[in-house]
Amino acid sequence: MGLFDWLRPSQPAAISETLWLSTMSSLPFLAALAVDEKKRLKTLAEAFLSDKEFSTAGGLILTDAICVSIAAQGCLPVLNLGLSAYRDWVGIVVYPNEFIVPRQLEDEDGVVHEFSDVISGEAWEGGPLLVSWHDIQMAGEGYNVVIHEFAHKLDMLNGAVDGIPALHGDLTVDEWEGTFFPAWENFCTRINAGEITSIDPYASESPEEFFAVISECFFEIPSQLAHDYPALYQLFCRYYLQDPLRRIN
Repeated sequence: MGLFDWLRPSQPAAISETLWLSTMSSLPFLAALAVDEKKRLKTLAEAFLSDKEFSTAGGLILTDAICVSIAAQGCLPVLNLGLSAYRDWVGIVVYPNEFIVPRQLEDEDGVVHEFSDVISGEAWEGGPLLVSWHDIQMAGEGYNVVIHEFAHKLDMLNGAVDGIPALHGDLTVDEWEGTFFPAWENFCTRINAGEITSIDPYASESPEEFFAVISECFFEIPSQLAHDYPALYQLFCRYYLQDPLRRIN
């Protein structure tokens, strides 16, 4: 498979078996998938690569390994939701390391403050998704910048970025709010009290960050999430239509 084979719309992507096996074996939470799940994930990843446009910044050279790693991790959350959940955006920009994004913040007096933010990933509403390749390679034990930013894209699908994704099936907003927000408030209380948690404290920043961080934990450290917040874990099982805990038990 050549780098640009999947960038031509007329040709579907074809990930070589060697590269696919290498990608899967380097990511334990993917290696734990059942055989049929791995096959479906590969098909999804190939469709994803045909649909999205990859570019780099900061001098990074784009490779098949980078694209396939992002596709495999990014398609895991939509394994049973379908690729249409990522329909509202196309571009993915990969940086070699953390990168700087200029910010503007208007305070309550109307004064605009400008500053720079050093980040490892960001999902833009209606725009591209930005990620650090260095951080992508740090995936594991509850830290996954790809799943985090892709979760933000799922959150954006129904408009407001508020920790409430576009729900499906018999999941209702009232049910989501009744489980999700009490868990977030409890987590914030734990962090404010100085407790050291396996879940990234960044999850306390806002409901949308809680959703993204919990999505990382759901797929990478499901046992910890199910122990700390069993009702929230079950809610995420119903949303993602997956039960990662069963894969490791």
